[in-house]
Amino acid sequence: MRAEATLSHTAARALYDRIGRWQDTQRFYEDDATADLIARSDLRHAQSVFEFGSGTGRLAERLLRDHLPATARYQGIDISSSMVALARQRLAPWQSRAAVEQSDGSPHIQAPDKRFDRFVSTYVLDLLSVEDIVLVVQEAHRLLAPEGLLCLVSATHGRTLLERLVMGVAGRLHALSPSLVGGCRAIDLRSFLEASHWRVVHRNLVSRWGIVSEVVVVTPTSVT
Repeated sequence: MRAEATLSHTAARALYDRIGRWQDTQRFYEDDATADLIARSDLRHAQSVFEFGSGTGRLAERLLRDHLPATARYQGIDISSSMVALARQRLAPWQSRAAVEQSDGSPHIQAPDKRFDRFVSTYVLDLLSVEDIVLVVQEAHRLLAPEGLLCLVSATHGRTLLERLVMGVAGRLHALSPSLVGGCRAIDLRSFLEASHWRVVHRNLVSRWGIVSEVVVVTPTSVT
């Protein structure tokens, strides 16, 4: 099967440096899916959260303000310098326990094994190549504590006529040029989560205006 074209790390950085705050306009279809993720991630018991792709910091702000314990620490990374600057500004009220750093786009994360009890990534894996998705999931397994949770949201494939129409059009635009749809395309998160390594805690499909999101929460079941 022919591999899908995806944005290079350099192209993704340049695109999201241009988008900046406009990324938050996607909340019309993202908010219901992220709300479902939050509800299923048992955040009130989390003490250390890592976010792969912090964006503007909108989700992190919500977690720190409304859902995480006052003692919880947050660490996020993003490939875009504009996004990092926006996130740092947004998270300034929690600067003593929240940090956002710019990454070089590599799926490898500089942190000790079993460092975090939540690994969160929303609408990021659907930008990445299949190879990079596999590596990010492997890194999440390494970084999570034994009772930790991997908490993911991604664009996925449609089921109803409207969903298939909307996601089909988005897929054709992505095939023409990934940057036309912000680099995102529909993927199946389950296909990257091996049953021998992960146990599914929650899975749901959320649709808004024909745009379908897959919400998955899993916990590690073995040591890599």
